[in-house]
Amino acid sequence: MIAIDAQRLLGRIRELGAVGRDAEGRLTRLAASDTDKLGRDLFVGWLRQAGLDVAVDRIGNIFGIWQGADNNGQAPVLIGSHIDTVIDAGIYDGCYGVLAGLEVIETLKSSGLSPSRPLAVAAFTNEEGVRFSPDMMGSLVHAGGVDVEAALAAVGTDGGTLGQELARIGYAGDREPGFLKPHIYVELHIEQGPVLEREGIPIGAVESLQGISWQRITIDGVANHAGTTPMSMRSDAGYAAARVVTFLHDRAAASNSPTVATVGTMRLEPNAINVIPSRAVLTVDLRDPDEQHLQAEEAALAAFLERLADEGITVTVERLARFEPVIFDGRVVELIEAAASKRGLVSRRMTSGAGHDAQMIARIAPAAMIFVPSAGGISHSPREHTEDAELVAGANILLDVVADLAGMGERGNG
Repeated sequence: MIAIDAQRLLGRIRELGAVGRDAEGRLTRLAASDTDKLGRDLFVGWLRQAGLDVAVDRIGNIFGIWQGADNNGQAPVLIGSHIDTVIDAGIYDGCYGVLAGLEVIETLKSSGLSPSRPLAVAAFTNEEGVRFSPDMMGSLVHAGGVDVEAALAAVGTDGGTLGQELARIGYAGDREPGFLKPHIYVELHIEQGPVLEREGIPIGAVESLQGISWQRITIDGVANHAGTTPMSMRSDAGYAAARVVTFLHDRAAASNSPTVATVGTMRLEPNAINVIPSRAVLTVDLRDPDEQHLQAEEAALAAFLERLADEGITVTVERLARFEPVIFDGRVVELIEAAASKRGLVSRRMTSGAGHDAQMIARIAPAAMIFVPSAGGISHSPREHTEDAELVAGANILLDVVADLAGMGERGNG
């Protein structure tokens, strides 16, 4: 049974993880930034060393393609994820899937076997959505979910425009997004949650991804003196915002469904200790793997906000993002389970709580994901960690699945 080069994979994860460190050692590679360019340059160098054809589309997605001698015109098996990070990030999120994809292709190339269809690895632009909105932008554009011109016009948190920033760092490619339509897409990722570690299971076969609803709520009240205004005469936007937080938390905590609700940001105006807030702006993140449940939670929130508005404040709601739950391809999920079994590893079917590029590519091709454990369930943090043996095991499962999908399974595992 063939296997990936563990030291090459682990070495690249650590080398890429050193790119984008600030003076305090914090890792940050926001989309289309100077540090993102450095990470992209390193990745593209590895693609070329592996003898892959490199293509970059207009939204900055990078593809490394192995075109076999006898599979011209065939849709490729695509492996992918992202290499942009959050602020003060860990080294695995996204990067592991991209580098494992490259490792799988290199291993299969060196096996002397020829795939029945091309293999490709992708690093999608702006998956994290920290600098530019929406998140998962590169894969969403690739799948036709957002017009490329609109995406390129996105203005970042620092005032930069994505299209101009991609050109500045040299990654405004000339290929039209969607030029490479995959036959099947597979993404390997750390779980970013505690389930696999808690249950002692090394491999997650991800069969679904929960829906996501993002909203920005603006509550307008009346500013007034904190000491002289009786409680019964206040129109307090801060108090109303706090009621939204507790409503969401209590409802989700009491639900029989796996709904989760988060108020991740809140801003009060005028933000003075002795002034009743005249405005509160907060964001709401609702997630559920069942579309009807997610719609019910959205409706419950809307009804609660209507009741607040009847109490003398003004409420405005802006939709930021809305993605329906995704059911991944059953055949690929079964291949993941079978590959784990052949290597003597236990697996379990899972729902992803986080958004991933796979949910966008699933719009245009069969897709599924492989998870490996995250220590303590921690991600988006420098404390993010997965043991080397777990990283290698996940990459070998990816290898077997891709080999099977590319018509190399029996020969590659013989």
